[in-house]
Amino acid sequence: MPTAGSPQPVVGFAVTLADVSDEFDAALKDLAGKLTQIESVMDLDALRAQVAELEEQASSPNLWDDPEAAQKVTSQLSHRQSELRRISELRQRLDDLGVLYELAEAEGDSASVAESESELTALTKDIDGLEVRTLLSGEYDPRNAVVTIRSEAGGVDAADWAEMLLRMYLRWAERHNYPTDVYDISYAEEAGIKSATFKVSAPYVYGTLSVEQGTHRLVRISPFDNQSRRQTSFAHVEVMPEVEEVDHVDIPEKDIRVDVYRSSGPGGQSVNTTDSAVRITHIPTGVVVSCQNEKSQLQNKAAAMKVLQARLLQRKKEEERAEMDALKDGGSSWGNQMRSYVLHPYQMVKDLRTEFEVGNPSSVLDGEIDGFLEAGIRWRKQSGAA
Repeated sequence: MPTAGSPQPVVGFAVTLADVSDEFDAALKDLAGKLTQIESVMDLDALRAQVAELEEQASSPNLWDDPEAAQKVTSQLSHRQSELRRISELRQRLDDLGVLYELAEAEGDSASVAESESELTALTKDIDGLEVRTLLSGEYDPRNAVVTIRSEAGGVDAADWAEMLLRMYLRWAERHNYPTDVYDISYAEEAGIKSATFKVSAPYVYGTLSVEQGTHRLVRISPFDNQSRRQTSFAHVEVMPEVEEVDHVDIPEKDIRVDVYRSSGPGGQSVNTTDSAVRITHIPTGVVVSCQNEKSQLQNKAAAMKVLQARLLQRKKEEERAEMDALKDGGSSWGNQMRSYVLHPYQMVKDLRTEFEVGNPSSVLDGEIDGFLEAGIRWRKQSGAA
């Protein structure tokens, strides 16, 4: 029997260290297998070949003879290089982590062990995020996205809610360094916006944002109600792939009506002294689009035509999907009310399809929506929703 004050045996301490080591090694092996599968799906050899081909095109002395084509080449090159660099850096971090943990364990360096565990958590999150990217295999998924937000039921609160959503998506794009181009904003009379259309440019951003399509619901104490009553507001988000030349979306001139008007901002303040804003109506479908972000009427018309083509392409997709749903003898709820943002009486944002939820609405409304996007992409893949 050990006497009082003598060192007490630490039963099972070595076993605990061994268990931790085994768990860490197992986690590393799991990540290595997942990353290898990702590398296979993304086809690194083909990706390197694309980078080499784009680099050759970018080095051509005649590249900028066609500025639009040149911009497309340089943008694609930047995106492909970024993808390749992202995978290479993840592989290097994974290799370095194994070495770091092995040295820390051998030297009994608790600080380095803790650093290794922290890096394991971060690396797991980054690899899981890249894995989601491999789930985007739809025909239009690799494209840029054209997003339209419209206020729905809820009066002035709904208009304010639509503007909050616009800010949320623009902040999300900013966090990822994705370029955005706001085509048109229609301001409401008292506050907020009636609608807004903007483009986000990045590889696979349409596939990523397409899971945001549907009705977004906000519950809060209305800042516009002098009795401080709770108000429920709705806004609809529409996400379309940017149209490319291969889509063959032909729009005869006889099928459209073009109106020009003076651009304006909130409260009717003039932001342009000429009639440069353009509104295009597609007569057969009644689809109306507008653009006022450029100073030139010709530029605004070209941008509006791109949005119109994207919207008609989206209609075609929806018609094809409806036909498929009819053949399956059942419809899909995809695109209906899909997320609730509750600011009162409690704080929560919850996706109604995936059950993914966050207890901090402020961070979500500031653009931290990656968790919802990843959950939505996985849900769509598992459920087979289009």
